[in-house]
Amino acid sequence: MAVESNLVCKTYEATGDLSAGQFKFVKFDGNVGATGCPRVIICTAATDKPAGVLQDKPTTTGEACLVAIYGETKVQADASLTVGTAIGTSADGQADAKVVGTDTTEYIVGHITLAAGAAGRIASAWIDCAAAGRAT
Repeated sequence: MAVESNLVCKTYEATGDLSAGQFKFVKFDGNVGATGCPRVIICTAATDKPAGVLQDKPTTTGEACLVAIYGETKVQADASLTVGTAIGTSADGQADAKVVGTDTTEYIVGHITLAAGAAGRIASAWIDCAAAGRAT
């Protein structure tokens, strides 16, 4: 069973209906909402720099959403992921394996702490999106 612990979260505004994006990586969309909070959207490219992992299911533009920036969180896997695998985002916001020295245009933001046996499954991962670095 996937777990979460020691999460540091921040509230942002949803760019639209993100209800299908719970436990996926989100990025800033470059806009500020009516409340002055930055808006987030599900990551759309493996080269996106994740701002964190979406914790809830906002349904409308401007709705508050909780984003985990640091700690152990649940993530939706893009493929089978084993404990210790370095991860970043896939093109659809799922946790994707990253290889240092190979995926040099992509960001590593954490590692798997509880495996996912297949794509779409929920794993646990220790993340630090505040200090994301390229896989160089």
